[in-house]
Amino acid sequence: MTLKLRLLLSGLFFVVTMSAFAPVRDHFTAAEQQQISIETPGLFARSNAFHIDFSILKDKEYSFPLPVGKAKLMNNNAQLEITTKQGDVVKAMFGGVVRLSRKLDTFGNVVIIRHDNGLETVYGDNAQNLVKVGQRVKAGQSIAIVGQQGKLTFAIMVNGGRINPETIIAINSHKLRKQTILCKKVRGSFVDVSVVEKSKSDDEPDITDESLAKSSLEKLNLSELEKERWAYPLPGSHVISPYGGKRHHAGVDLKTKPNDKIVAAFDGIVTLSGRHYGYGNCIKIKHKYGFETLYSHQSKNFVKVGQKVKAGEVIGLTGRTGRATTEHLHFEISYKGRRMNPAVVFDHANRKLQQVTLTLGKNGKLTSKKNK
Repeated sequence: MTLKLRLLLSGLFFVVTMSAFAPVRDHFTAAEQQQISIETPGLFARSNAFHIDFSILKDKEYSFPLPVGKAKLMNNNAQLEITTKQGDVVKAMFGGVVRLSRKLDTFGNVVIIRHDNGLETVYGDNAQNLVKVGQRVKAGQSIAIVGQQGKLTFAIMVNGGRINPETIIAINSHKLRKQTILCKKVRGSFVDVSVVEKSKSDDEPDITDESLAKSSLEKLNLSELEKERWAYPLPGSHVISPYGGKRHHAGVDLKTKPNDKIVAAFDGIVTLSGRHYGYGNCIKIKHKYGFETLYSHQSKNFVKVGQKVKAGEVIGLTGRTGRATTEHLHFEISYKGRRMNPAVVFDHANRKLQQVTLTLGKNGKLTSKKNK
């Protein structure tokens, strides 16, 4: 029995690929043809959650809506404004069926495509729509013409709710993030979207300074890291629960006061920012050489998926969301997917880096040797 079949039979969740999702209908109710935000019928009929794996897509199965346009986040990161010139052609992001194609007061001429992967994309402020309701389109197919304002208003939705487009695409490079996301229905029509398998990026920030980046990747001397390249994640804190122990604690709990500032430990790229099971408000940051840091139980997160952060940059505030009995920071470090004791890297008593050299193994094994 395959893994996917076992998951389906267990009812835990439904694994989605571009071809495995339930076929999209080619006819829609009057409400679906008139409203932008509306629940997708049957989206969670099989389970309360599903995955979308973007890493399996071929180049022809994805297109940025305006390949030559310049994009910026708008409306509290709920949509993109892509600027170009009048008369440019708008492209469908993925394959799917046109659910709405009409003029509305808020979006002007707007097209909405319901895709085979469970997402919907919105293309607004068009001078002219080139597709009709019920028409099946392919990724990269021309669907509209840019108006005299020279812009496209674009959004991505799950079950009628908009999500941050940067969760799916890198807005500067226009590239699709080759990763897997989890779409989980949590209450009513609200869907929580999180990244469960991260992209492999060629331009990920460095955990070390330039001199170390040019040296062997097998050894990292933490004593040589410049001060601006690292930061203790919760300045002024003390440890209230160490790593490991009888309860196999996956990280270290640090405490100061409610709503205290949490900072990024190293330069990196945010791969998760949002509610995440027992972690509550959670942030994950990917660093070079296979390192990743996790910060959880925040009262508030200040960063978004895809954002580049610098060591010492404030990323959230301490809280007690998720399974927490007091306001604190739960902090984890992983190397190549394996959790490690944060005390290997940080001297918690002095809130400094350990004066050690780390030997990095390709299989995720890591050893530490104290510097002389």
